Amino acid sequence: MTRKDWGILAALVIVFVLAYFLNFSSPRIQNAVMEAFLMLQWYARNHTLACVIPAMFIAGGIATFLSKEGVLRHLGPQANKIEAYAVASVAGTVLAVCSCSVLPMFAGIYRVGAGLGPAAAFLYSGPAINVMAIFLTARVLGWDLGIARAVGAVTFAVIIGLIMAWIFRKEEVDRIKSFMALPHSAPPKRKLWQNAAFLGAMILFLVFSDWSDPSRSRVEFTPGTQVTLMDGSVRSLNTTGPVSVAVLQETTTTYRLQMEESIPELSKGMKFNVDKKYIRTMTQDTPPGYEFAAWVYPNRWYFAGVFLLLTILMAFTWFEKAELGAWLGETWSFAKQIIPLLFLGVFVTGFVSALLPEKLVGALVGGDSFRANFVAAVIGAAWYFATLTEIPILEALIGLGMGKGPALALLLAGPALSLPSIAVIYSVWGFKKTATFVALVVIMSTLVGMIFGAFFV
Repeated sequence: MTRKDWGILAALVIVFVLAYFLNFSSPRIQNAVMEAFLMLQWYARNHTLACVIPAMFIAGGIATFLSKEGVLRHLGPQANKIEAYAVASVAGTVLAVCSCSVLPMFAGIYRVGAGLGPAAAFLYSGPAINVMAIFLTARVLGWDLGIARAVGAVTFAVIIGLIMAWIFRKEEVDRIKSFMALPHSAPPKRKLWQNAAFLGAMILFLVFSDWSDPSRSRVEFTPGTQVTLMDGSVRSLNTTGPVSVAVLQETTTTYRLQMEESIPELSKGMKFNVDKKYIRTMTQDTPPGYEFAAWVYPNRWYFAGVFLLLTILMAFTWFEKAELGAWLGETWSFAKQIIPLLFLGVFVTGFVSALLPEKLVGALVGGDSFRANFVAAVIGAAWYFATLTEIPILEALIGLGMGKGPALALLLAGPALSLPSIAVIYSVWGFKKTATFVALVVIMSTLVGMIFGAFFV
């Protein structure tokens, strides 16, 4: 059986076991199923069109228009290691996008010939080194955590890449031989700057379309607002606001909010769902120093539209019809490989997270023990956190007793990994490389969290 056959068999067995044993009449299971669909809807509404689809076109462009010789020269196993790892490990400062955007680009450069080490460094650093997220971490959770997150993310990218390249060095030799045996790429039909401008315009479109709002929201509720807590209970609010909240999810009809301050009915850190009809007003409160980022957010589609227009003009001016067809073919190849796995992973994440009460998670990550750091790293590696939402979630967990060490462990493991991303990485690398990458992220996050917790209380 092929790897694909084993994957299909495993999926069939899991679906059979769940369908056979789950008690779907249980309110808890019904709530988890609803949470799974709500999270999938939130992902489709907020990340697919603005984030995943543009990333597919970028990946298709990388696979179509970058020559294997150029990629091997700059990012291949025999490339200058300082150059290769420097480029890969700081990519996140340029991209400032989430893991679901980085995954297609990672698959693209790896398919064209990037070495395992630089590809792993790019895979980790792309979502981890988000400048806005790092500075907001420092402002909200403390400068010690913010600085540790920044230093840890860059260092992890290089170390994980080097270890991956060393562990699988024999396989890499065979892989590069197969690349070198391929026919040389056709002579370029355009100058290097034209290809760079084309890919750069697409990347800038992605950066602006996926721009995150650094502001915190202040909402006014209508009198008699009904909110649903995460345990399924319903409360009526007498406090109308304005109240400071973090917006964690938005679906067609509801918001998922987290309290940033306490009111008589809800304490700081509590999460709840509220129907949009109960929201009278929602205004934005911008943290000092983030005025530019907050200004870009409501205008992001104007900037994105400019770069989309430039991409279209360059595509129809510089490229032949056959090249555009090949580009669309590669884009579709990535889309059918990656998007179903992302949707499935998001659905499973929503289902499982509904079965784990936040108070239970808070108890497991309390203090700075090895168990607390390990559990925090595993949670970070499994759960999907949209960009910036990890900060209010961590703020609530710290309020429940989470130590600073586990908080850092989650911040280092969370951006680069999640159930959806692990599924996609497996489809590109296979089981051994994926398992090794995940293990390295979890182990290193745990150890660094323990060291950090020992010095910063």
